[in-house]
Amino acid sequence: MAYNQIAGHSVERINALSDGVFAIAMTLIVLDIHVPPRGGLRSEIDLARAVGALAPEIVTYLMSFLTLGIFWVGQQTQLNHFKSADRDLSWLQLGFLAAVATLPFTTHLLSDFIGFRVALAIYWANILTLGAMLYASWTYAERASLLADGVTPGLAGAVRRRIVVAQALYALGAALCVISTYLSIALIVAIQLYYAIAPTWRGRGGASA
Repeated sequence: MAYNQIAGHSVERINALSDGVFAIAMTLIVLDIHVPPRGGLRSEIDLARAVGALAPEIVTYLMSFLTLGIFWVGQQTQLNHFKSADRDLSWLQLGFLAAVATLPFTTHLLSDFIGFRVALAIYWANILTLGAMLYASWTYAERASLLADGVTPGLAGAVRRRIVVAQALYALGAALCVISTYLSIALIVAIQLYYAIAPTWRGRGGASA
């Protein structure tokens, strides 16, 4: 029997690794926010100004936490609809987790250079990679007959469309950096809030992120 026929079949192991990588990434992004040094802070106003200066770090942290939360839910949705895995699907999922592990770096880069278009473009490329890997994993699982028996063609198509629409909106947000990186970030956060919160407003008929 060929090695490829027996390798990487456990969805549960992918799930366990995924939870660990996401937990570490979600922790690392907050480490970019540092308490202002005590020296030179002699009044409440000084402290308020010092905390206000942390705005880029706080904004990018919240944006990245939303990003990781949305993609964690998206990946869990997929894993819950896989009846099994194989070596190729496992490597696609590992590619997705590699993009997850990169997000703390791109978050730090954006917080330090929040007014630079290149920093915003690199951050968006990280999001694009996350979406592309999720899309590739789902479409491969469809072709390889790895989806659970209850997954209908309509549901499979809805998952693909959701990823494509979300990535198109993220691309629109990133494109606004031509005008202002702050405008780009505002739209990206609005998109994230929509995908994280809006489905609950629509009730049971809405799709989850």
